[in-house]
Amino acid sequence: MNQNQSLSRRAVLAAGAIPLAAQPALTGLIGVTTGSFMPHLKSGDLVLLDLPRIMRDELGLKVLDLMTATLASLDRPYCERLRNEAIKAGILITNLKMNQPGLDLSSADPTVRAQAIKVYKETIDLAAVLGCRWVRPLPGPKRPDLKLVATSYHELMDYAAPKKIALLVENYGWMMDDPDALPSVIRAVGRGLKAQPDTGNFSDAARYAGLEKAFPHAVSCDFKAFQFGPGNSHPKYDLKRCFDVAWKAGFRGPWCFEHFNEKYKPLLAGMAALRDMIRMWTAEARKAR
Repeated sequence: MNQNQSLSRRAVLAAGAIPLAAQPALTGLIGVTTGSFMPHLKSGDLVLLDLPRIMRDELGLKVLDLMTATLASLDRPYCERLRNEAIKAGILITNLKMNQPGLDLSSADPTVRAQAIKVYKETIDLAAVLGCRWVRPLPGPKRPDLKLVATSYHELMDYAAPKKIALLVENYGWMMDDPDALPSVIRAVGRGLKAQPDTGNFSDAARYAGLEKAFPHAVSCDFKAFQFGPGNSHPKYDLKRCFDVAWKAGFRGPWCFEHFNEKYKPLLAGMAALRDMIRMWTAEARKAR
C-alpha cells in the first residue's frame, strides 16, 4: 500500500467516525437510492463504484442511500473503496438499507432473533466504514410482536450508538397497508428511532394518510417514482401531493429518488426530471411562506 492509499484509507475510516452533530446538514439535499440501479448493476451497464462520480457529473446530486443487495461485496475493503469514491466526488453516503433476506428481529424463536441481530451488527460495522449516519433493518411481511421488535432494536441501537449511527424504520412489508404502522413502531421502540417514509410503498388506500402520519418522524425520504407518462406525468399517484404532505410536516430533505426504468439513460433522465420537480416545488413552497 502506498502513502496516498494509506491516507485515503485513514480518511475513509475517519469519515465513518464523524459525530452526528458534526456531520454535514442534509436540509434541501437530493440524492438517489441504489435500489433504483439494481437491473443495471446486474447487467454490467453500471458499476456502483462509478455512481458517485455520475451523480456529481450527470445529475448534480449529493446524497447516496445504499442498499446491501446493490453492493458488490459486503466486506471492509470494498466498503472503503466505495466511501473513498464518494469522498472524491463530494457525495454524502447517508444510509444503508440492510436488506439481507431471511432475518427476523421479531421471531418468537430466540435463536432466529439472535442470528438476525448478529448479521445486522456485522452490517452496522460496514455502515460505519461507509460513513453512514443511519441503517435501516428490513421489516418482515407479517405484523410482528412490537415488544420483540423493540427489544431487538434496542440491542442494535446500543451497538450502533458508539459508531455514531442511528436506526430508521421504513414502511415496507406488513406496514404497507397500515397508515399507523410507522408511528406505532416508533412509539414502541422510542429511544430516537426515526422514519424513512417511502412514497411508493404504501398501498393506494393508505398512501396519503400514512405519509401524513410518518413525515413528522422523518429524517430521510425515499421519493419513489414509477413509470412517467407524457410530460413527465406520474399516473400511479400524485408526486406533488406527496411532496406537499412532507413539506407541511416540516420535512426538508434529503429526498432520495427511487425510480425505475429498464434502460439506463432513460433512468437518468427520469431522475433529472424528479430533481427539477423537487427544486421547483421547494422554491415555490419557500416563496409561499
